[in-house]
Amino acid sequence: MSGSRVTSLGGGVIGASWTALFLAAGHSVTVYDPDPGIEPKVRTAVETAWPALTALGFTGDPDRVAFSDDPRDAVEGAEFVQESVPERVALKHELYALIEPALDADAVVASSASGLTLGELQGGWAAPDRFVLGHPFNPPHLIPLVEVMGNERTGPGVVGRARAFYESVGKVTIEVRREVPGHVANRLQAALWREAVHLVNSGVASVEDVDLAVSAGPGLRWAAFGPTTLFHLGAGEGGLAEFCVRYADSFHRWWDDLGDPRLDEATVRRLVDGLTPADDLAARRDALIVAYLAARGLGSGGSAGSFPA
Repeated sequence: MSGSRVTSLGGGVIGASWTALFLAAGHSVTVYDPDPGIEPKVRTAVETAWPALTALGFTGDPDRVAFSDDPRDAVEGAEFVQESVPERVALKHELYALIEPALDADAVVASSASGLTLGELQGGWAAPDRFVLGHPFNPPHLIPLVEVMGNERTGPGVVGRARAFYESVGKVTIEVRREVPGHVANRLQAALWREAVHLVNSGVASVEDVDLAVSAGPGLRWAAFGPTTLFHLGAGEGGLAEFCVRYADSFHRWWDDLGDPRLDEATVRRLVDGLTPADDLAARRDALIVAYLAARGLGSGGSAGSFPA
């Protein structure tokens, strides 16, 4: 699909980030958003993202972008459509009903939805066979992971086509096989943040120190391998089976003691007050991500094989 026509439905933070990536990967992109002032916002977002994308080896053209105030015109002729409008079921259903008759017969449509399920989203389609979940992580132009999901109503090969498209623009894909709220990675980060909040609430450590415990500790290992693989490495020749023999009692004790906080007003204030203000946090985050991806050889020629399972 190199050099194909792609549509980005929604020009907000996620949609603009997707647009930058698609342009950098050599596609022409049409953006739809009902906001009459969306064009300068998206162009500014693309311009901001471009240095990081070129550092990763992308050689596309940032000017191959067009804008439309009609979603039907925006999807006409597109081979791939990424939908990133606000997460309101009625709004998404209304959009799907508009674009479905205008889509090319072979077009694949993917939703960036994080909080809505595929089943909920499919309710907006007369025939949802070429529609999948394609959930990215912010910012989509840098974070490789995309969670892709279809189900029994998805056409044969559509999930595979979606994954192939994402991997052609440097993404790493996983397939979500059963519908659960939050998919896979959001549930994992929610579990970690729940305990981080509990540690702050219960006075174990400050917000800054809990964050540092992650970024300077297991976060570095998690960037190389996932937790189960790392624990497999943690017991030497005995592997994961030996690790579980050694540490099962410890993990059971820790699991039983994990907290269950809520984001009430006092908790939110405690977290906000614990942050260290900085104007350049986003730039520092992006620079670190680019350096890591470049070291791993990921970018314009990246593939799922570049990341260990």
